[in-house]
Amino acid sequence: MQFSQLYENAVSKLSQAGIDSAPVDAFLLFEFCFGLTRSQLFLHGANEVPARELVKFNSVLDRRLSREPLHYITGMREFWSLDFVVSPAVLIPRPETEFVIDTVLATMKKQGYHQGFILDMCTGSSVIAVVLSLELEADNVVAVDISTDALVIAKQNICKFGLAEKITLICSDLFTALHKNKQYEVIVANPPYISEDDIIGLQPEVRDWEPRSALTGGLDGLDLIERIADQVYRYLVPGGWLFVEIGSDQREKVDELFSCHGSKEYDNVAILSDWSGHPRLLQARKRRKE
Repeated sequence: MQFSQLYENAVSKLSQAGIDSAPVDAFLLFEFCFGLTRSQLFLHGANEVPARELVKFNSVLDRRLSREPLHYITGMREFWSLDFVVSPAVLIPRPETEFVIDTVLATMKKQGYHQGFILDMCTGSSVIAVVLSLELEADNVVAVDISTDALVIAKQNICKFGLAEKITLICSDLFTALHKNKQYEVIVANPPYISEDDIIGLQPEVRDWEPRSALTGGLDGLDLIERIADQVYRYLVPGGWLFVEIGSDQREKVDELFSCHGSKEYDNVAILSDWSGHPRLLQARKRRKE
């Protein structure tokens, strides 16, 4: 079979399986299996596919047809123009989290970052910790996750980008394993925030493959966000900034949670909308000492 025929067949099968991104996915699988760029695929489309490589391609295509996420198959996900290692132990990084990082960096540029400690809560694959360390040239980043399997992937990414001396990994259920007297200039949290009832309606790639513990935040999706709201101000330096990624339907409840502490703990509480116009990020600053 020729490369061009194989590509067309792959697109057709993926489309029939209900995968909207069939042409892109087929190309990425080609790149993964054969190392062909898009231009090479079309230049050499009439070439015959070697039998051994055809077997490999059909195997990974079957995995994608079963709705296994493409990035779990390839083991990589591009994020912030960097290639991160991913596996079923971690969520696949999403554009919403790029918005979070972009907002953090913009705030630090405007307000000033003083090389204090940064805490990345629920780090997963460590994309937030890595990008903030690189972009802010931060040497004091702490990345926390309750999952030891996730921390294995986080460590791979931290080492990949040469940040092992700058990012410390801690296995912890939120703040439980952190030093009680240590405070951070910036805390960024991307906790599970999907409600149990909403899980069933997610795409199969998410519902059936991504780690449930990193997706659901309990019956209303707010279990971990409530715990963060209740404890996080103790871990911020006066004038320190907090950023928490939230669900698009949680604006009012999250605003209420943090406003409970707002009058005495924070001088800035806002819910910011992402690039698609959906509520996505809780931003707050701890009051400075008078």
